[in-house]
Amino acid sequence: IKSIGLGVGTLSLSGIPFLNSAYSQNKTKLTSYEDITTYNNYYEFGTGKGHPFKNSQEFITKPWSVTIEGEVDNPITLSAEEIISLFPSEERIYKLRCVEGWSMVIPWMGFSLSKLLSKVSIKNTAKFIEFESVYDPEQMNGQRYPVLNWPYREGLRIDEAMHPITTVVTGLYGKALPNQNGAPLRIFVPWKYGFKSAKAIVKIKLVKQMPVSSWMKSSPREYGFYSNVNPNVSHPRWSQATERVIGEGILSPRIETEMFNGYG
Repeated sequence: IKSIGLGVGTLSLSGIPFLNSAYSQNKTKLTSYEDITTYNNYYEFGTGKGHPFKNSQEFITKPWSVTIEGEVDNPITLSAEEIISLFPSEERIYKLRCVEGWSMVIPWMGFSLSKLLSKVSIKNTAKFIEFESVYDPEQMNGQRYPVLNWPYREGLRIDEAMHPITTVVTGLYGKALPNQNGAPLRIFVPWKYGFKSAKAIVKIKLVKQMPVSSWMKSSPREYGFYSNVNPNVSHPRWSQATERVIGEGILSPRIETEMFNGYG
């Protein structure tokens, strides 16, 4: 199993990932494939944790293309197959911390977003990047209701997007990315709360001004643009000081949340 850069670990035969000690995550048990793929937030397929698994199985992800545009010299549109072929995936074991106060350790497959962005020659005027997810209410029953302002949008500052551990995810556990986890391509930003990582992306736009993300528009008091994991800053309705590890059982004690999810 390949191991590269910051926050990437190797997997022992005992199933224990050894993460970079700089993140104070010495030996962390992987979350099971079953838990990762059946306990999801993906409102396009429903608001319940089991709805994405139940409602996404027939979701069609071929053909699929991603457009990169905006403040770039060479806007392009690439198919998902072209992207996966151009940028070979590697295993990256990162912890996902949800803003709701739970976490998983996931063996993602993917590559640095910066590699994809290198294809377009970003202008100096680009200060932020906006991600847009697919809008397809015929297939995504959750989009038939105004739970959020569809299509889903998220954003990063340009230097955050270019950080080597900001990842374009193509799979998990060595398999293609399941529909309920954001197939065929999603973003993952390990030091931010999970909702910052847009799923099923179809457009990446380089922009001059900070974009307004879907959760910011829905509830600006609760969801800011940066949304870095910070145990010292509570959500308006709950503490962020601790988290529940999915798969450890309801009687297992909560663990302390690390600053920036351990990727400071």
